[in-house]
Amino acid sequence: MFSGFGFGNTGSVPIPQEFEDFFRCYPIAMMNDRIRKDDANFGGKIFLPPSALNRLSMLNIRYPMLFRLTSNESGKVTHGGVLEFIAEEGRVYLPQWMMETLNAQPGSLMKINSTDVPLGQFVKIEPQSTDFLDITDPKAVLENVLRNFSTLTIDDIIEISYNNKTYRIKVLEVKPESAAKSICVIETDLVTDFAPPVGYVEPDYKALKAEQDAKRKSAAIDPVKHSQGSMATRINYSNILNSTDSETIRFAGEGQKISGKPNKTSKGKQDISEIKISLDSEPARLDLPEGQLFFGFPLVLPKDENADEEENDKKVFIGEGQSLRKSKKSKK
Repeated sequence: MFSGFGFGNTGSVPIPQEFEDFFRCYPIAMMNDRIRKDDANFGGKIFLPPSALNRLSMLNIRYPMLFRLTSNESGKVTHGGVLEFIAEEGRVYLPQWMMETLNAQPGSLMKINSTDVPLGQFVKIEPQSTDFLDITDPKAVLENVLRNFSTLTIDDIIEISYNNKTYRIKVLEVKPESAAKSICVIETDLVTDFAPPVGYVEPDYKALKAEQDAKRKSAAIDPVKHSQGSMATRINYSNILNSTDSETIRFAGEGQKISGKPNKTSKGKQDISEIKISLDSEPARLDLPEGQLFFGFPLVLPKDENADEEENDKKVFIGEGQSLRKSKKSKK
């Protein structure tokens, strides 16, 4: 009966309430060794004290819990989620990349507010090193590592770990656009676009193609050029002979008989000492017919040993046969 005065609760919608508090910020590396999680350094979630959980449970906070972090010294802002409520009272632990983004020093004041950002549909990122190109499937890697993030904010330089190597990635653009310049990446289909990494130089494809074409032309055989001239000319035969040592003559002596008599075969021949051997002059041209090659020795076909064996096999049992019966001539 008091509905006319506004005391009724029927159809009332709870008004969202905001969480706001100040904490001393520290990097995750300074957490207690018993509760520290090293993999949390490569994510976008923070550690808050248990008292923050008690206050949040009494407020009408939307899930997932998202927070806006504002550095009291630099005034820079970023966003993130919460991983656990296990920090010491009055402290908040942040990933190292978040400390660098906010330009915050260990022990400085940090203002933390609960907030709400739209679900992300698109993000454009820029790797900060060309080493990112070594990853075989970067989209699959991002899909896996972004599970450690709750939000992505423009101009944030996040850090991810893959194969024991750290990669820094800058967020260039997010959609849908909002005043917070941030999106939520929890349970959403996110389209990812990659900008060229910092320090990456686009190769000059025209110059590379021209260089490859020049190599092909130099390696290819010009039929017009090679169809003229002899084989000796092509292989520079004269220079090869002139480069050899003409002074060394092997086996230049005369043969001698054991009996001491002069060798008849050497009679009438010129003394070998009088023979002058010189390779300084240009050798005779080796002119060959078109399409014929010169290998320096005549072609001798190998002897087929199997043919000889077959001929020998044919000669086996070539004698005359003998009959056991006596012929009529022998009977007479």
